[in-house]
This record gives sequence, C-alpha cells and structure tokens, in this order.
Amino acid sequence: MYLCTIISLRNTMVLSMTGYGKAVAKYEDKTIHVEVKALNSKALDCSTRIAPIYREKEMEIRKMIQESAVRGKIDFSIWVEKEVAGDAQSINMPLVRNYYAQLQELSKELGVQTADILPVLMRMPDAVSRQEIEELSDEEWDAARTAVAEALQNLADFRRQEGEALQKKFEEKLDNIARLMGEIEPYEQSRVEKIRQRLTENLKAIPDVEYDNNRLEQELIYYIEKLDISEEKQRLTNHLKYFRDTMNGMDNGNDNGNGNGKKLGFIAQEMGREINTTGSKSNNAEMQNIVVQMKDELEQIKEQVLNAL
Repeated sequence: MYLCTIISLRNTMVLSMTGYGKAVAKYEDKTIHVEVKALNSKALDCSTRIAPIYREKEMEIRKMIQESAVRGKIDFSIWVEKEVAGDAQSINMPLVRNYYAQLQELSKELGVQTADILPVLMRMPDAVSRQEIEELSDEEWDAARTAVAEALQNLADFRRQEGEALQKKFEEKLDNIARLMGEIEPYEQSRVEKIRQRLTENLKAIPDVEYDNNRLEQELIYYIEKLDISEEKQRLTNHLKYFRDTMNGMDNGNDNGNGNGKKLGFIAQEMGREINTTGSKSNNAEMQNIVVQMKDELEQIKEQVLNAL
C-alpha cells in the first residue's frame, strides 16, 4: 500500500516546509510523470493538475497528498506521455469536407482566395479526434498511484534534508543567545554599585541637603529589585530548553499533525518577550548592546521558523 511507502512527517526532528519531489512510471506505451512542489503556507493549500484519464482518482490523490505533506502550499502535477504510434489521432473526413465546402462558398461570396486553407481546416472544431476514448484500468492506476507515492516520498526526503540544515541553524542561534545571556551577568553585578555611586554623587551635588543613609539604602534596594532580571533570565533559559526539546521531539504535546513549526514560532515569541523585558530593565549601555545582539539572533530564528513544517 502507498501509505507504507510515504515517510510520516510527524517525527522527532525539524522538517522544512519547502521541497520538491518527482517520479516516473511506465505502463504499456505510456510514461507517467508526477511532480510535486511545496512552499510555505500556514495550512495545507493544495493545487492539482491531473491528466484527464486520472481525474476520477482526484480525491484519492488529494488524500495521499494530505497524509504525506501535512502543511504547505502544494503544487501537484501528473501527466502522461504516449509513444507516437499509440497516440495517433484521426481526421474527421466528412466534417472537414463539409467545412471546406462552406469555406469555398464563403470565399466566392466574398471574392477572396482560398489558398493555404488546409491549416485553417485542421484547426476547426472536432476536425481531429482520437481514435478511441481511454478508460482507466486497475493496472494502470496501480502504476500511477505508485508514481504518486514515490514523488511524495521524494518530497518528504527533500524536506528532511532541508530540515537538518534548518535545525543546525536553530542550534547555532540558540547557543548564541545563551552565550550572550551569560555575558550580561558581569555588567548586571557591577551596575548596582554604579547606580549607588551615581545617586550618592547626585545627592551630594545638591547644596544644603540632608538625607538618611538608612532610608537611602532602603530606597536603593527597592530600586535595584525593580531592575532585577533574574526571573527573565530563568524564563529565557527555560524557553531555550523548550525550543530544543520541541525540535528534537522530546515534547509530548499534541501538535494535531501540523508539525512543530507553529509551536516553535510561539516559543520564539515568548523568548522575545523576555529579551525585550531584559532590555527595558538593563539601565546599562553594555547590557543594552548585548540585548540588541540577542534580538538580532532571535529575529533570524523567527525568519527561519516560517520555513519549518
């Protein structure tokens, strides 16, 4: 059965939404061609071009595509090439003669020449017709269905190959964000003393002002707590881990067969919230520069997540 040959896309790794697959099958004097392309899309958007002889199987073909492709803008084509001898057509002689007689009469009436009229006759409706109406046999459909399954298999292989490169890119960007988050720590510790020193100097610069050192210390502690980013760092660390687990299929959530691309996008949004909050609490030029770098790495993740199935 064709379902046994199609690689399931609900697996434990990142898959690209873009891909390409094709297959060719032979049946008697026919060569059956199948081609399938996939691009980014929020849902499954399938466009098919099916040779007339296989149109009665369109619903079955669409079911095969849905079970294999899962999501994406799918452009599917199946067409047939026949050997010249087997694809011969016949001329409808009585009809062509009738056309000719009418054109001769019309030419006399209008006073125009009828030279080189044969090409015109051959383009008239039903001047050329096939010798017989083809019917789809079970044997031919088996050959065509096998070609469809093979093309979808090749599409899945292509998506998996592209997904491996995509996952490496994600891992690199996640590592960079984790590294940058670690680089914030020294500035985070030193800024407390800088804030204390700046406030004290500003108070001393105001003449004839007396203040309670204990009250100043309490206010300073309250102010520093407002700028504390420990929770943001912890949540960001959790999001980084969750992103990795989801990529590697270690998350047990139900994705309803839509792959992990959407979920990875949601996690990236949560990462962005923590990075933005860290930036707003930084109150330090060096920390804010690092936050900008983290945002750049995350933006690249968000761009590539759109390609993940």
